[in-house]
Amino acid sequence: MNDATIGEVILDMRGLRIEGRSDEIWHEIVHGIDVTLHRGEVLGLIGESGAGKSTIGLAAMGFARDGCRISGGSIMFDGVDLAKASDDGLRQLRGSRIAYVAQSAAAAFNPAHKLIDQYCEAPVQHGIMPRAEAESDAIDLYRRLQLPGPDTIGFRYPHQVSGGQLQRAMTAMAMACRPDLIVFDEPTTALDVTTQIEVLSAIREIVRQFNTAAIYITHDLAVVSQMADRIMVLRHGNLVEEGETRGMIEDPQKDYTRDLLAVRTFRKDTADSPGADMPLLRVEGVSAAYGKVPVLYDVSMDIHRKRTVAVVGESGSGKSTMARVITGLLPPSQGQVFYDGLPLPLDHRKRNKDEKRRLQMIYQMPDTAINPRQRVSAIIGRPLEFYLGLRGADRTARVRELLEMIELDPDEFIDRYPGELSGGQKQRVCIARALAAEPELIICDEVTSALDQLVAEEILKLLQRLQDELGLAYMFITHDLATVRAIADEIVVMLQGKIVEQGPKQQVLSPPHHEYTELLLSSVPEMDPDWLDNLLDDRQGENA
Repeated sequence: MNDATIGEVILDMRGLRIEGRSDEIWHEIVHGIDVTLHRGEVLGLIGESGAGKSTIGLAAMGFARDGCRISGGSIMFDGVDLAKASDDGLRQLRGSRIAYVAQSAAAAFNPAHKLIDQYCEAPVQHGIMPRAEAESDAIDLYRRLQLPGPDTIGFRYPHQVSGGQLQRAMTAMAMACRPDLIVFDEPTTALDVTTQIEVLSAIREIVRQFNTAAIYITHDLAVVSQMADRIMVLRHGNLVEEGETRGMIEDPQKDYTRDLLAVRTFRKDTADSPGADMPLLRVEGVSAAYGKVPVLYDVSMDIHRKRTVAVVGESGSGKSTMARVITGLLPPSQGQVFYDGLPLPLDHRKRNKDEKRRLQMIYQMPDTAINPRQRVSAIIGRPLEFYLGLRGADRTARVRELLEMIELDPDEFIDRYPGELSGGQKQRVCIARALAAEPELIICDEVTSALDQLVAEEILKLLQRLQDELGLAYMFITHDLATVRAIADEIVVMLQGKIVEQGPKQQVLSPPHHEYTELLLSSVPEMDPDWLDNLLDDRQGENA
């Protein structure tokens, strides 16, 4: 948490009310919230998906997303009411004095421009520093945020770095103008636990150094306990309770807060060993590269029917690249993928419709995985029509069944656009779209990373029920070791494009561990405000 001296009030929101529009009808989604934030203070906003966290964070910039409007209250930022400020006045503040780190870095960057060009844009346009100085500053912040190759990574395009690296690049970009207020909206969602430690430490250090005020939005209670001086708990656009972080963690007053803070309890029953059964999917000696840059080295693994293989490792370790190879999006340079004992065409364009149907993928970033101009009915309905030939009333009926499966009310959500959904709701729609094809194997790429703990547990239970009922197999790419413990049968640990350890869950998670597996396990945040400081002290002592 922030040790800098907390100064005068920089942000004071009173009676904030925000409305959202659905079917041309406006309804209130944030109900008279008060927020006070001082210079040098970090305020944590927590609550389940759809609680209003991101909506309130955006309102701190005087902004309401499409389909929403600020309908009441005041937003005083350093004496200026942002709720009444002109568009030109808001443009002068945003990026320079108020910055935002979005939940989905992939959707926030312009894919046509290099990272360093996008970093330099704000400080140059606001007259804070010339281009050469901005480039040097970018490299310095890339280094502080532990980005690989900080001298050169800025000259890559967004699609040429991993999701975790892109998230850190966006955090650096937000800090470019040394703003008075930064709104962090799930800034470590896409990061593995080892990288998350470095990024949290860097964010804390920069906030302290510049005495910046920050709003830290997250569904990860262990993370917010390391970052925030105060915590506000939100639900359905209302304040549940508010208090100093240590007191909130140690003695929450409301039942809902206690539920949020509860340790995840779901654990799947351990499946019987598949023995010598033929695997549904076999990856054999696969190597792959992006252009001339190798990213996978002689990788082999099996996935059996009705079983879940969790693939874990740090950002850039090759987890998602292996998924791209399996789905045919990135043909390997060597090796083979077998499905049900038969070689699978390595290029997805050479696979027939049934081969594509049997293997589906749920992507990490729902914002970039679904068409923002299509309604939910069309998003889920397309695979029903393409793979199963369902049309008209039959298609609509199945879409409604799938929405019920993922616990979204069909009457409420079937005609919504993605922009009218929370991050967690978008991810559930992605899950329903994958299920629509009636696959045998689903590759889940961080499918719970955008969900709060309560919703994530329900999604894991849903996936487990579907596995039991339909005999599905899952490849579960994740950096959340609580998820691994909850849902995995086997674990594959990856580092720098290689598999360093794999085996049954009990074997991999029981000591003695591989050195890298031990690092992963020790980096999982705990619900203790002193945990990060103690961990950093211990590691500094080991390196001394």
